[in-house]
Amino acid sequence: MVSNSDLINLYSQRILALAASIPHTERLANADATSQKRSPLCGSTVTVDLCVTDGKVSAFGQDVKACALGQASASVIGSAIIGCTVEQLEFAHDQLLAMLKSEGPVPNAPFEGLEVLLPAKEYKNRHASIMLCIKASLEAINDAQKNAATPKGAAK
Repeated sequence: MVSNSDLINLYSQRILALAASIPHTERLANADATSQKRSPLCGSTVTVDLCVTDGKVSAFGQDVKACALGQASASVIGSAIIGCTVEQLEFAHDQLLAMLKSEGPVPNAPFEGLEVLLPAKEYKNRHASIMLCIKASLEAINDAQKNAATPKGAAK
């Protein structure tokens, strides 16, 4: 049986590995929408650019200035977001929040990798940083869909 300290070490290694390998770190020059979220508590910031095609994320870029937990979250989300719909992102957001705050389950595929952040449940001061990428992504996809629905030249 694995001890708690071994489990924490395992998760720490996984979190650090994810933080060191964040995908899609290039900003998109022609994004359909951009969103930036900041955690006032720790100063972590995530900026997300994305494109939407046929209701799904077709391109994604992010600039992540966050703690290792925020970086790990951005890494998992960045790896899973291409091909996702707004409904999938909303569900992942709600599941991640419930996992951190109220004994909710690990988010469903393709975001099941967020399980690595389970040990952070006890560190409420880090929850905002963990949520930054999913919140920015959700805001950006909603903005992209609104922008697509607005006729060119019309007031937004």
